[in-house]
Amino acid sequence: MTEHYEVIVCGGGMVGAATACALAHGGIKVALLERFNPERQWPPEPIDIRVSALTKASQNILEMLGAWPGMLQRGVCAYRDMRVWDAGADGELHFDCADTPFSELGHLVENRITVAALWDQLDTLPSATCIAPAKVIDMQLNENSRQLRLEDGRTLEADLIIAADGRDSTLRAMAGIAVTGWDYHQDGLVATVSTEMSHQFTAWQRFLAEGPLAFLPLKNGQCSIVWTLSSATAKKYLALADKDFLQVLEQASGGILGKMLDVGPRAAFPLRFQYANRYIDQGLALCGDAAHAMHPLAGQGVNAGLLDAAAIAELVIQTKREKRPLSSSRFLRRYERWRKGDNLMMMSTMDALNKTYRITAEPLVGLRSAGMNLVNSSVLAKTYFNNYAMGLRDDLPKLAKRQICW
Repeated sequence: MTEHYEVIVCGGGMVGAATACALAHGGIKVALLERFNPERQWPPEPIDIRVSALTKASQNILEMLGAWPGMLQRGVCAYRDMRVWDAGADGELHFDCADTPFSELGHLVENRITVAALWDQLDTLPSATCIAPAKVIDMQLNENSRQLRLEDGRTLEADLIIAADGRDSTLRAMAGIAVTGWDYHQDGLVATVSTEMSHQFTAWQRFLAEGPLAFLPLKNGQCSIVWTLSSATAKKYLALADKDFLQVLEQASGGILGKMLDVGPRAAFPLRFQYANRYIDQGLALCGDAAHAMHPLAGQGVNAGLLDAAAIAELVIQTKREKRPLSSSRFLRRYERWRKGDNLMMMSTMDALNKTYRITAEPLVGLRSAGMNLVNSSVLAKTYFNNYAMGLRDDLPKLAKRQICW
């Protein structure tokens, strides 16, 4: 027997769960498929190494979806300043929430906290069905719908399938949507560290020869590090004893937070620039990493994905209100036009910054440093970059502007 839904969202991480949550708020009969049932409770320590910096726009979306109180309860950490400096020269940037209308620039949140709070909300929404564990093994295109077959033998059908199943999206491959991109031959090494000096609720980032090293403040006083390294160096650093790794990290930090006292488990993930050549197909849309994967140096990947979620949900709800089919290519093309350009702009900016800070030629290093200092001394430039980094730009989905879309 085939189960029928209006929309099926594949991938129950932050982006997929937010998409399903927004749709269900709008009365859309939606199924959320996830390969693993996400945890909802865990001991207070240790902090998970998978952490995201959420912008004000992302906070707005999560507040409108009702997930933010559950996230606050589990623990988030506001950061009020951001300090960026160039280890190869004297260039530096300082962004301060005092220069904005807000009391913080953003929040550092464990990924599992955002996911758990969204799934908690989904439990309260009558038009939402969460199916986990669920693994899609086949997708068929019918005249006005798509049909999914799960590993357990179940068959599901919907007017629209939304693929939010990650950078190596199974559904994107099944739909035959090609990607464009390249490997950076860099890894992002992540860990949680204890430092001698307080993080001061500041996000610190030092640009080094192989890539940036970021210290991101956590609610328990520790820092989450994201260190971009060549793949070979990352592999070497993962193999170091804790004591030796802390010594290398302290040297790389330039002593900005004093001695490195302790480190938890370390992991590294390969970095890639990648975008789907098309965000849509008949009765199918891509969201989040399934559509785009960018360098993590400014932590914008999940924020771009949450904007995708808010945009596709807004358009689906509007399309249903207008009594048009949810498989309509007209609204899907609107979604692609809306999000693809913004995402490519963000991705290209991150790519250019990563390449700029890997330059070692002396005249260009000096020019780069002078540019940083020029931006740092300009109120107009800093206001623009502050707003852009907080996600407060033109053409945002309604949820990102704290407006309901249902």
